[in-house]
Amino acid sequence: MLWSAQCRADFKITPQLELRETYSDNVALLPDNQAQSSWVSQISPSVSVIENGPRLKLNGNARFNSYAYSNSDAPNLRNGDSQYNASGQANLIDQLMYLDGSASHSRQTISAFGPNGNNGFSNNNNAGLSTWRISPYLRHRFGSFADMEVRYSRDSVSGGGAGYGDSMASTRSANLNGASTGGNFGWGLSYYHQDLNEQYAGDSSIQSSQVNVRYSLTRHFALTASAGYDSNQYQLAIGSTSGRSWSAGFDWEPSTRTSVKANWGRRYFGNTGSLDAAYRTQHISTTLVYTDQVTTSRQQFLGSQSFDTAALLDAQFASAYPDPAVRQAIVQEYIAQQGLPGTLTSTINYLSNRYERDRRLQGNLAFRGARSGLVFTVFSDRRNALSLGQNGSALVGNQLSNYNDNIKQRGANASFDYRLSTRTIATAGLYTQHSTSLDGAVSGSNTDLRLGLTHAFGARMNGSVEYRHSRGDYGLNSAPYHENAISAMLALVY
Repeated sequence: MLWSAQCRADFKITPQLELRETYSDNVALLPDNQAQSSWVSQISPSVSVIENGPRLKLNGNARFNSYAYSNSDAPNLRNGDSQYNASGQANLIDQLMYLDGSASHSRQTISAFGPNGNNGFSNNNNAGLSTWRISPYLRHRFGSFADMEVRYSRDSVSGGGAGYGDSMASTRSANLNGASTGGNFGWGLSYYHQDLNEQYAGDSSIQSSQVNVRYSLTRHFALTASAGYDSNQYQLAIGSTSGRSWSAGFDWEPSTRTSVKANWGRRYFGNTGSLDAAYRTQHISTTLVYTDQVTTSRQQFLGSQSFDTAALLDAQFASAYPDPAVRQAIVQEYIAQQGLPGTLTSTINYLSNRYERDRRLQGNLAFRGARSGLVFTVFSDRRNALSLGQNGSALVGNQLSNYNDNIKQRGANASFDYRLSTRTIATAGLYTQHSTSLDGAVSGSNTDLRLGLTHAFGARMNGSVEYRHSRGDYGLNSAPYHENAISAMLALVY
């Protein structure tokens, strides 16, 4: 039924072949006194699949990179790698049963200190990581009384090399949200339970139950509150993993262009709060987000911590393209043309086997003018390890295990493009971040500058040239590294 003619009405497959030649004066991103240069020849076939039917939505892409080096003596390089990322939603039984799923494979940073693998060739401080998730769920509406959703998820994270444990999780959740006939009072009940089996940390679980209420004082302003209980089971060095929770806050939406949601309260790990503010005009979209939650690196790799570039740009294109399907295609084409990142999460998500308290403040801005565009992100993130240290020591060694316990990261990321003509676009990108280990007295920085020029030779062929300058240090021994690279690329779209 899902593959009927009606479902495949918007099915689109786009193959692409990319040829790239790069010269790098530090191809393996080694410390400056060990740097070696090389020419790199790269061939990268890829394919993207989009299905936007009424019963099946699918968005996926896969890419294989093959590298050849003029300097065969350069150490710690890879000859090839593969990347894929796919997500989909299926309507199995209309207005009752649905299915979500996703899968990915990519290179991920091992430690917050050292190179972050931005040149694509070096094996230093990165490893391959695979994830998949499948989630069937039921959704039903009980008239005007309440909406119900019951969901089961099974997910896996594997790879990462020695010291990072493969893991499998099962999650059950239920939500019931309703409103009174008057419309001023709203309520909700939620339940969440996850069982996690991790190779090194063993079995653990997270469970929470919560009741939410909302009262609208005016059409644009509402008070919110919640109360609940957390009952978790994982190895904790100090304190308790369970306890009561509560919060109070407000939702303010003075117009369709502005919204502010904020709350503050307390959970078993201490005082907490959140903020989600957004504002947009015809040319500018901005968001300011603060989150405070217990999480794991695997949960972030599964995608729950990302701020989506397309979602930020979607608000800008809403007035010009009111149809959601058309707008989605326009936004994806814009992201591809400008070479923008798929997500705006710019902190380094290093490998960790521990439960962590993650407090993140991030601001995002997107500007789109007649000839230019800008995406800008600034962030501050602090992670404090909650579970026992031996769960993570295999990654960095027992003597260095405390370096990844409590880490603060701050930085910014900017991508700018200017359309010189209907076929030519100039681009510039700057990424910088600084990581500090609050326990190990270790710090490290990374900076990446890119300048490029992209030209469309026709409807199915485009090319680009790019200059890249990267610098940073290895943190633990403060050994600096620098890289200067220039590349030329030709892409054929079939």
